[in-house]
Amino acid sequence: MQHDVVEKNIGIMIILIIVAISFGTLVELVPLIFSDESQQRIEGLEPLPALALEGRDIYIREGCNTCHSQMIRPLRAETERYGHYSVTGELVYNHPFLWGSKRTGPDLARVGQRYSDDWHRAHLFNPRDVVPRSNMPAFPWLFEDEIDGTMTGRKMAALRKVGVPYSDTDIAQAEAAVAGYHEIDAMVAYLQQLGTLLKARR
Repeated sequence: MQHDVVEKNIGIMIILIIVAISFGTLVELVPLIFSDESQQRIEGLEPLPALALEGRDIYIREGCNTCHSQMIRPLRAETERYGHYSVTGELVYNHPFLWGSKRTGPDLARVGQRYSDDWHRAHLFNPRDVVPRSNMPAFPWLFEDEIDGTMTGRKMAALRKVGVPYSDTDIAQAEAAVAGYHEIDAMVAYLQQLGTLLKARR
């Protein structure tokens, strides 16, 4: 088939694009579906505690994952800057995955324990107080809004259905575990645990 035929016929072009994308998707995804390695958690991995789980949902709600990836590729430039490359075994409980590829801001896959809680609070209240040239928006309302924990247990129950091993006790105590906390507490709890199971290679 000559190129000009394809280029002048939008119908044929659309069909060929769909075929090419479908083939590429199958080549990338099928091996992962049948790989045991992609389903096995790394040693020490536990489901997110109630407060960090709420923080993850706030992180998604505020669109943090649109500017920050959570996937360090096994390239020297990335591992030297961010730490150990991401492995599937540390992410098996993530629903949805927050890997991403857009980096308006730095990758956060290994940000846990890199900065103090106070640093994160100051950064989220007004990023330019700690990073003068930052273009990240401020999130002052996180300091005002309390967490409504009425849905926390139900979130855990839903995650358990897709393989996250929350216990009946975790679910029953979820609302009490987040009572009295503000959204900023949840966000910091989530950020501070990111990537801490695999320490950065030095």
